[in-house]
Amino acid sequence: MNNMKRWRTALAVGLMAQGGFAAAAAFSDQEVQRGAYLARAGDCVACHTAPGGKPFVGGLKMDMPIGAIYSTNITPDKTHGIGNYSFEQFDRAVRHGVAPGGKHLYPAMPYPSYVRVNQADMKALYAYFMQGVPPDATPNRKADMVWPMTIRWPLVIWNVLFVRDTTFAPDPKQSAQWNRGAYLVEGLGHCGSCHTPRGLFFQEKALSSRGPKGDVYLTGSQVEHWFATNLRGNCMQKWTAGEIAELLQTGKTANFTALGSMTEVISHSTQHLKPEDLQAMAVYIKSLKPSLTQQTPASTDSATVQRGGAIYNQHCVACHQANGQGLAQVFPGLSKNATVQCSDPNNSIRVVLAGGSTVVTEKAPTSMVMPPFAQSLNDQQVADVVTYIRATWGNGASAATPEQVKALRQAIIKD
Repeated sequence: MNNMKRWRTALAVGLMAQGGFAAAAAFSDQEVQRGAYLARAGDCVACHTAPGGKPFVGGLKMDMPIGAIYSTNITPDKTHGIGNYSFEQFDRAVRHGVAPGGKHLYPAMPYPSYVRVNQADMKALYAYFMQGVPPDATPNRKADMVWPMTIRWPLVIWNVLFVRDTTFAPDPKQSAQWNRGAYLVEGLGHCGSCHTPRGLFFQEKALSSRGPKGDVYLTGSQVEHWFATNLRGNCMQKWTAGEIAELLQTGKTANFTALGSMTEVISHSTQHLKPEDLQAMAVYIKSLKPSLTQQTPASTDSATVQRGGAIYNQHCVACHQANGQGLAQVFPGLSKNATVQCSDPNNSIRVVLAGGSTVVTEKAPTSMVMPPFAQSLNDQQVADVVTYIRATWGNGASAATPEQVKALRQAIIKD
């Protein structure tokens, strides 16, 4: 018997001896393993793990308009974790945002999406967190807020206005593959949390492509000074379902590389999903009605093009090549690249300013690093080279401005 099995057996016996959830002893290895897979699909570890910390013990800082909160300990520790939760309490917290004692959770916890998860999957998740995760007594951190921002009763009103209380219902007009993809994207995957625009009260403007305002679902949003791509936009419409699945598994395609928070999603979650689940998610995304954006053509001012081209030749051409084609699976091509052609130049500007690295996955174990140019290029120079890239090789995207560069530079420094 390995150490994990010894620990799980001891935990089950301890729960019964202490009057805990007696059924914990009945959780099979298969159910716990299934729960572990679903926790991967939900990317639970990403939010409930602090940088350099132990998995699921919480402490990750999340900045909100009203202050900062810290993710909680969701190990089965009985004092600081969720070890005393019944299944009903666990389900109410995850799917409805209400912790034991009636404490309402902030919607940084994506319960508006998790409400779509069915009961069978919730029970498997409960089995995993109660029997497959080692308990840890790390205390939870208090929110960095001052009264009255700490008052939570307004969340009751927020939930009534913006959260629906329905599990996922398969669409009989669609295939089993499509329905599986929709279930993962709209539910555990909570893709809309980043890729759907937010309203005045920080609510997602749509929670499904089939619900109210479904035409804005997954049409892109600003997240942590990145623009989460419009998955129904001009550029994504050119992708095949196979390319989308490849990106979710490896973090890259022949001429595209994942950026920003999406690298964490791929690292912690989607690379570990079954190929058939990734393909189902891709099929669902590809099926959505296009939401195309009109762009103002990039500046053709000869001075801008000349300045931007000179900067590109000095700093970028070695990796991305003079023709913008890059090197397949190594340096992403910039010609007709979804990031470069995005209606919002934000991501291109940020990459030039702050650089970045590709995600490390089992299928793509080598990370490539792009250096930052914030120190060597001023706002005008960054705007010029980004505009050049967005105007060249058939991209035809809108120009970047020095004002946009300045605002993003200041935001990155502040963070």
